[in-house]
Amino acid sequence: MTLRAHRDPDWAADVARWGLGRMPLREQSMWALWIYRYGRRVDAAPPGFAQGLHRRLHLLLHTVVETLTGISLPKQTRIGPGLRIWHFGGIFVNPGTVIGAGCTLRQGVTLGNRVDGGPCPVLEDGVELGAYAQVLGGVRLGAGCKVGAMSVVLQDVPPGATAVGNPARILHRGEALRARNDACPGAGPVGVDAGQEQNKHPAPQEQEPGSVTL
Repeated sequence: MTLRAHRDPDWAADVARWGLGRMPLREQSMWALWIYRYGRRVDAAPPGFAQGLHRRLHLLLHTVVETLTGISLPKQTRIGPGLRIWHFGGIFVNPGTVIGAGCTLRQGVTLGNRVDGGPCPVLEDGVELGAYAQVLGGVRLGAGCKVGAMSVVLQDVPPGATAVGNPARILHRGEALRARNDACPGAGPVGVDAGQEQNKHPAPQEQEPGSVTL
């Protein structure tokens, strides 16, 4: 696998979601994401002297960018293409976390375990987390679901649902619509009826090794 960013399809998808062409140097969140993708490419490169040098360089750059931006994206984390990070600062992702394609994080988000060495969250494709949301333990966030700002998620969230509060609860369709309208007047409906959705969707399946897009 090449170490060049322009040949990395996951990085290309990240830049495409930014929507402004080439990565702007002023966007600190993209610094952290670039370093993460670089680390993954280094680990996938053939073993040898060159790989060893790149690993040392990655460690140095990761430490510097993590300190400057307050974004911790360990290369052990599995992140699908098209991640979007709005703003920066106070974002911590446990190495055991899995993030699907097209997800969105905001400042202050934490994705981690509840006990040392315990399981970490799995985010399916298109999950969106509000500012300072916390997702802890071996929970699964279904595709397209939304987590409100400052919420603490300790249980699974069905696909397409909206979760808010501490601890987070799943909003019914009417509640989600009212919450969306309060935050963004004129916006379309969001959320689902949690009770119906939980019955419609099967229990989470075990993740296959090496898979990221869920």
